This record gives sequence, C-alpha cells and structure tokens, in this order.
Amino acid sequence: MEVSLLNVRITFQKNEVVSDAIGNHRNQWTDYYSCYATVSGESGSEKNVAANTLYDSDLAFTVRYCKALKDADTTKLRVIFQGEPYDITFIDHMNFKNKCLKFRCRKVRR
Repeated sequence: MEVSLLNVRITFQKNEVVSDAIGNHRNQWTDYYSCYATVSGESGSEKNVAANTLYDSDLAFTVRYCKALKDADTTKLRVIFQGEPYDITFIDHMNFKNKCLKFRCRKVRR
C-alpha cells in the first residue's frame, strides 16, 4: 500500500448507549478512532421519490490495518469525512492479508 495516497483525515464514530443525569438511556455517536485514508469510487445516483429528487453518494475509504478497526462492525461504526456522516455498508478485508481495510459507505440523509 502506497502511504503517500493516504491523504485525507477521517474519523470513525462508535454508536454507544449513554445515560443522562436522571437515568434516561439513549444512543449517541462518539468519536472512536481517527486516521488517514484514501477516498475512491464516488458514484452517485438520483432517485425520484414523492416528487423529490434524492441524490445518493457512495464512497470507499481505504485505511491501513490496525487493531482498533480489526473487529469493525457495520452496525456500530460510521465515518465522518469533511464534516459529513457516512454509514458503512460493507467492510472489505482485502484478502485477509492484514495490510489494509476498505470501507464502502453511503452518505447519511438528514
């Protein structure tokens, strides 16, 4: 893996259950891990739903293999890239050589 291609800083956030002062439980995204990545494969598609045009943006982030991400789960992590959240749809372990991980992501609609 070419280290010079890792030119974009991304942050992984973990979904955790937190409780407030009076004991109510709720889900909250907290920063988990930050690293440099290569961004590739922006392909978008437009959908017409109920007279609205929705644009879906798909990206792939490739990061170096590390212990913090070796047990990554698509339901518990998401990626923050340029201030925008991306849901992880698929994790590719790149032939299980423990050199890099590729996260395929979809932009979160707000």
